[in-house]
This record gives sequence, structure tokens and C-alpha cells, in this order.
Amino acid sequence: MPAYSMLYPANTKTRTAISLDGMWKFAIDWNEEGESSGWASGIPGSDTIPVPASFQDFYTDKDTREFTGDVWYEDDITIPGWMEGQDVFLRFSAATHRATVYINGEKAGEHEGGFLPFLVDITDKARYGEENRITVKVNNELTETNIPCGRTIRLRNGRKMSKPYFDFYNYSGLQRSVHLLSIPPRSIEDIDLRYEISGNDASVLYSVRTKGDGDIRLTLIDADGDTAAEAEGKDGTMIVRDAHLWQVRNAYLYTLRITLSEDGKLLDTYEMPIGIRTVRIEGEDILINGSPVYLKGFGKHEDSDIVGRGFSIGVMKRDFELMKWIGANSFRTSHYPYDEEIYRMADREGFLIIDEVPAVGLFESLVNFLDAGTGKGASSFFAKETTPLLLKAHINAVDEMIARDKNHPSVIAWSLLNEPESKDEHSVPYFTKVFNAARRLDPEKRPCTFAMEVSSGPDTCRCYHLCDFIELNRYYGWYIKGGYEISDAEDAFREEMERWKERKLDKPFIFTEYGGDTLSSEHKLPSVMWSQEYQDEVLEMQHRIFDSYGFVKGEQIWNFADFQTTEGLMRVNGNKKGVFTRQRQPKDAAFLLKKRWESLPLDYKG
Repeated sequence: MPAYSMLYPANTKTRTAISLDGMWKFAIDWNEEGESSGWASGIPGSDTIPVPASFQDFYTDKDTREFTGDVWYEDDITIPGWMEGQDVFLRFSAATHRATVYINGEKAGEHEGGFLPFLVDITDKARYGEENRITVKVNNELTETNIPCGRTIRLRNGRKMSKPYFDFYNYSGLQRSVHLLSIPPRSIEDIDLRYEISGNDASVLYSVRTKGDGDIRLTLIDADGDTAAEAEGKDGTMIVRDAHLWQVRNAYLYTLRITLSEDGKLLDTYEMPIGIRTVRIEGEDILINGSPVYLKGFGKHEDSDIVGRGFSIGVMKRDFELMKWIGANSFRTSHYPYDEEIYRMADREGFLIIDEVPAVGLFESLVNFLDAGTGKGASSFFAKETTPLLLKAHINAVDEMIARDKNHPSVIAWSLLNEPESKDEHSVPYFTKVFNAARRLDPEKRPCTFAMEVSSGPDTCRCYHLCDFIELNRYYGWYIKGGYEISDAEDAFREEMERWKERKLDKPFIFTEYGGDTLSSEHKLPSVMWSQEYQDEVLEMQHRIFDSYGFVKGEQIWNFADFQTTEGLMRVNGNKKGVFTRQRQPKDAAFLLKKRWESLPLDYKG
């Protein structure tokens, strides 16, 4: 079984998934001694911490919150005796940004990349029917050879410090769930799905991968529990008569049951929800099931009080209820793949997802949000000696993202970079290899794109030709000619859009970031920057631009909610561009957007 490719952990007749979430023992490696002092066999102290969660915001001292380096987790678990003879794994839904896993003091596996799952095979290392000690060393240092990009410096007092090239806080730790998995030695490893629609019927084209041989049977079960289609063999097609299609904000999910057997004996079985729908770009339209859609929604973050970037099922529920209330139908997973539960919720609720790999900060600047927003370039970022290492990590993250998310009906596109440097000639071969990898890896061949900041314009960007649709992040009226200059900002914005129009790209454009900061407590007449009144004025101006161009087929405002960033002069305890506060309460802009989005039909400009 691939170390990263995992079906969602589920309990079936043949496999078991046991959650290891809860309070784990925790220690910070202040003196970089954990390895040499044998922490793999047992970490010192008695502190405990919740898993899943970021570690930073539980504590009251700044050294802990800003710690950069190794932190250690430990949990003692009993592995049931009946699991002996099965394949047994530890599954980490994420460990930010790299992890080394030990069982009973012995190294069992490692992984780099902080936002996607990985498996650690402990089949031959576990003590069955006994207690086992699981120890995890997690490192949160930023580099230019892994994504997201940044660097790590050392202060005069000896402490390390993260210097991100991105504008969100470097939360880290075991931020998503951990499971103990028991899977049959001969098992279902993965499945690729594609869909075709013909009249009232649909075809589900599938390819099943297994560990070991056996007979494959697939059964498609509708929402009423009736069999809708069946097929046999590892590769084939299921014909679904009078198919119920998965629609935007009107989701219909089937259950796909896969069985692996031999001579009538069940070896493995797995069930997963699927939605029948097609995605394609045709000229300037984004088509779901052949019908045009206009995207309305957000750039988001996994970010909330106390748990930081740690997954919270309660916060997830609130976020979806707010998105439904405001009339949204989509979001981008800026700037990393989110927890799997969010995709499963989007599948059920009918939301469209632009799924983004953690390729942010590929633009060397410690104030990237400002330099990028004002069009300052960072030439030759991809000409460094370390670029091959970065490219390898980048493509690996794309591989992991697609392996995990390829079967979600909610996922309609891959965003492969956010605000990278794209003006230099060295960006072209780098981008080309990343795009080629995504197109090769996705069985559904979804559209691919990247989000461009303002220096990646129609006259400067060397890579937009690779995109199936264009993502623009634009802050006219905020970083560019804000305040009383807003009238000039509108003119400058329109001038840029006219230059894009002259290119005659015959592709849809989505604004994946726009807006401006505001404090929820700030009201001012006449308006000034940071007041809620000014945020509304900026949005009204930007919406006028969107409505003026037929090729603009979506708007995803930045950001859904206020979120934490590195401290600095430009940030008042975080980024305040949220339509909602960090506590998920509406600002004035929420009501402006609700009125607009509820008035726009799904096929607006279609």
C-alpha cells in the first residue's frame, strides 16, 4: 500500500479504524536533545495536549507560542491481539510540517509535508495484545525546499524563529486525527472514478487497485438503499439508469460498495459515498453536468480560536451554515488541502471546491502579502540551486493531494500554486512540470490553474497559458490606491481587465482573492480605510468590475473569516479581511454579499 494513498479510515466487516484522538503526552525540545537523549522511547515531563490541535495557542508564554523546532508527542495504546495477522498501520491525517514516528522506541516511518495524510506500517513492530508506546517527533521549521516556503533564522538568544513567505500563522503539530488501522493482508487499496452522462443515464468508469489477487465486485446503492448498478472486475463501467446527479447546492450521494473475495470467501470490503457529476471548461464557461455555473464564495483558512489550525468539527459545522446563509456555493482551500471531513461535508452540502496544494510562498518576501499585492516582483525564485528539491516536494504534494481527494464530487479543480513568482523565464519549466504531473495523476482530468497576484499580469506573466481557467488575486482599493484614491483604483483595475480582454484567451476568470481589511468594531462616516463602511465601498467597486466582463465567472472573496498571522506592523493580531470575525460573527460586508449572491443565478453570465 502506498505510504500516502489512503481510503478514508472506515470500519467495515473486514477492516477496523480506531481513533487515537485525545490527550497525548507532549514535550518541547528546547535544547535540541530529544534524539540523543532517547526521547523516542519516552519523552520527559508530564505535560499533555489535545490531538488534533495546533500546540501554539494553549500556552501563556511567548517562547512556547513562537517555538520553532522539534516538538514530541507520546501515547500508550493497546493493540488488540486479534489484529495479529492483519496489516496494521498508524494513519496520521496530517503532521505539520514533517514527522518521524516511533513504536516502542523503534523508528517506524517518517513523512514531510504538513497538510496531507500518511501511513506508517507497524505490522511487524507492534506487540499484539499488549501496550505499545507511540512517539512522534514533529518539526515545524520552514525552508525553501518544502512547501509552504519560508526560512528559519536563529535569534541572538539561541532560539529559532520561523520567517514565512506567506501571510498566515505557522501553526503546527498533530493538527488532524490519528487512527490505528487494521486491514486484511489481501485488500482493496484504491479506486479511480470517472463519469459520463448520456440523457437520463450515467456511466461510472472505475479502476480498482488491490494488494493481492481476488475477485472484485462493485455495487452502487442509491439513497433509498436500493441497488442502482453492479459490475465485476478490477476495471470496467457501471451503467446507472435514471441517474440522480450531484448538483451544486443540491447534492445526491450514492454509496459505492467494493468487495474483494476468493472462491466465495470475503477478503475485504469497503464503502464510500460518491456523487455522479461531470466537470469541464468550455470556452469561457465552467460546466457542471453540462450546465454553466458562476462561483460565489470564499478563500478560507483552517483557523479558529485556541486550537489554531487544528480540525474542529464544531467550527466546520458553523462555517458551512454561514456559507449557506450568505448564498455561497464554493470555496478554495487556500493555501493547503483541508481536513478530509471538510470535503465530505462539501460533498453532502453540494459545495464546489478548488483544491489547493500548499505551494504558497514561492515568492521570496517576508511581507509577501504586501509585495505581491503591490506588484513587486521577486525575480529568479526558481533559478536557485535548491529548486530541484523544491520541485520534488511540490510534485509529491500534488500527488498526495490528488490521491486523497480525487473521488470527491465537490472537488472541481486543482490550484497548483498561490501567488508565485511567474515573470522570470525559470518559472516556465518549473510550472510546466507541476501542471503535467497534476494532469497525469488525476483520473478525472479536472481543470488546473494557479492563483496570480498583480505582478502576474497579462503583459508580464509567463505561465498563465498553462491554466485551464485564470485565478486572479487583486486588491485594487486596498494595497493598490486605497482610501480616497479608490476612484483611481477602479480605473486601474478596469485598465488591467481591458488588457486581459485584449488577450482573447477564451477562458473563464475567477477572482480567488479580493477585498480589504476591516475591524469589526470600526465605523466611520465618512469612511476611512479599516472601517466597515470602507470595506463595503471596496467590495461594491470590485463587484462593478466583475459585472463588466462576461468572462469573469466567479468571485471568492478573501477571506471567509479573520485569521491569525505572524505579528507585524501591517497586522492587528491577524488578518482582518474576514467577512466574518474569527469567532464566526458577521461584519457589515456579510449582509452586502448575502444580498448580492442571493440575487445572482447559478448560471449568471452563462
